[in-house]
Amino acid sequence: MSVEIETAVFDLLNAKIAPGKSVSPEEVARAVDPEGWRRLLGHVRAVVRGLARQGKLVILRHNKPADPDDFKGVYRLRLPIGGDPTFAAPAAEVDEGDAA
Repeated sequence: MSVEIETAVFDLLNAKIAPGKSVSPEEVARAVDPEGWRRLLGHVRAVVRGLARQGKLVILRHNKPADPDDFKGVYRLRLPIGGDPTFAAPAAEVDEGDAA
């Protein structure tokens, strides 16, 4: 199911004529399953969070990039453009005492 969601996200975004245009998670879910799209919304959210962490996608809240690990509520999706902040997954912390 994740592959279908990823494909739908990028197909919808690439179909937009102007750069910087966004799509809703509902549009993505409807593209994957027009009848049962509501049950896919949680899965869409999980997939797009991963894509945003990889820098392949930007999650927007109030038309501004949002941290994929710390956003709530209504959101939209768009392809990255120059100047977008990056929200990479944090590196594992190393305890100084364990480095010896």
